[in-house]
Amino acid sequence: MRYDYLYRYYDKFTTGGFRRMMDEGFNCRNNHYHYAATYTGPGHTHIYTGSAPALSGIVGNDFYDRNLGRLLYCTEDTTVSTVGGTGPAGKMSPRTMLVTTITDQLKLATEGRAKVVGVALKDRGAILPAGHAANGAYWFDSKDGNWITSTFYMQELPKWVNDFNKRRLPEQFMAQKWEFSRPLNQYTASTTDDQPYEAPLPGESKAVFPHEFIATTGGLRYEVLRATPYGDVLSKEFALAAIKGEQLGADNVTDFLALSFSSPDYIGHAFGTHAIETEDNYLRLDRQLADLFAQLDATIGKGNYLAFLSADHGVADVPGFSQVYRIPANVKPYGVVGEVAKAALEKAFGSGNWILAYMNQQVYLNHSLLAEKKIAMGDAYETVKRALLNQPGVINVINFHQVTAQALPEVQMEMMRNVFHPNRSGDFYVMFQSGWFEGRNKGTTHGTTYAYDTHVPLLFYGWGIKHGQTVRRTKIADIAPTLAALLGILEPSGTIGNPIEEVVN
Repeated sequence: MRYDYLYRYYDKFTTGGFRRMMDEGFNCRNNHYHYAATYTGPGHTHIYTGSAPALSGIVGNDFYDRNLGRLLYCTEDTTVSTVGGTGPAGKMSPRTMLVTTITDQLKLATEGRAKVVGVALKDRGAILPAGHAANGAYWFDSKDGNWITSTFYMQELPKWVNDFNKRRLPEQFMAQKWEFSRPLNQYTASTTDDQPYEAPLPGESKAVFPHEFIATTGGLRYEVLRATPYGDVLSKEFALAAIKGEQLGADNVTDFLALSFSSPDYIGHAFGTHAIETEDNYLRLDRQLADLFAQLDATIGKGNYLAFLSADHGVADVPGFSQVYRIPANVKPYGVVGEVAKAALEKAFGSGNWILAYMNQQVYLNHSLLAEKKIAMGDAYETVKRALLNQPGVINVINFHQVTAQALPEVQMEMMRNVFHPNRSGDFYVMFQSGWFEGRNKGTTHGTTYAYDTHVPLLFYGWGIKHGQTVRRTKIADIAPTLAALLGILEPSGTIGNPIEEVVN
């Protein structure tokens, strides 16, 4: 969710959802990411840790781990098993995250009495915020249509989760369509529906309304629901079931529900920032938030709970959309950068497996081969940099081993320092020109250091919060220490941010 969505759709929001948080809560209007890896896994991690990839080890959704000698998914755990499903989707845990979360700190501060529950369609969106000590983290299994967890947390699902799964809401949603939720002429914050740069949902021939749901191949029958507003409904309904089933907020010990709505990401990737689908989804999500708050008012009591809202990253405009306005933008196909870097190294130093991986805009060099051939890191860097700067769309190549020697604006300099983890990051970071990214010609993505990827909402509402706003630059790393200050507990172990004084005061 990019920051500007709050204002682009403001007049169409109800008074109970986003506007309730904006009109009655505190709005940090200049809130940005502080590292060069604006992806889902790192975003969820650092909202809740107040840390940075350099300390947490979560440098991407996937990354190359030099100690393991292979690619590693940010929440994979081969030592655990799925609970509640028949597939491998539950072989997950937070073990790859090397620091504590604000949710962990709440468990520690209350001698374990606080209840912590993480909920998201995506496993990483539930697991990383819930932390290491959570009572449970639950995510959606597209194979069976169930909410599942892993043996890291428990050996069997609680009764309330089994009861929720028996409702078979995904089956009900699959039988419906995604249609306009209001008259077409009211979607004034969007382009027309039929755009060539939008990606259709699985099974569709065109990316236009109404969207019908076709079960995807490979056994993931319910995967398509993730890229529709029904994914948000499913998440909200499960969160409400968690509040009731775990009796969150029912005693005098503070509990924590970490709820992530994943569908805006799937929808945004497919249709882009100015699509009717995107606008429709946020208007529908607004109603889900309003319902969530109304039910919290009724059960916990207005003023007795604290809510904060942010996003794990922003998003670039679709290059095809930008080009309509003559704004420089384009797409670089996956694989090109890695192949050019590899060819340059082979030409300069001979054949060999010089690059172990290229991902997250980072080149992972084979350190053993460099040592064997007595090639200095600086020489390898100059070779790769010369080759890549000849590539359209590449504006710079950063040597992580000498970041302070790079000619970079201070903001980008900090992002580079904060993202580098010696065992999990690459050696060189490939910086693309604004508006450019690696991927496909339909849809869009994120992951850069530009404002459209770093500038995300930050709203605080409810208990202890006075109405107000600030345009002072705040960082994602400030969220966890702000919550710690409000709760009067120790901040997470890897925190590098500071409490936002205007919120705490």
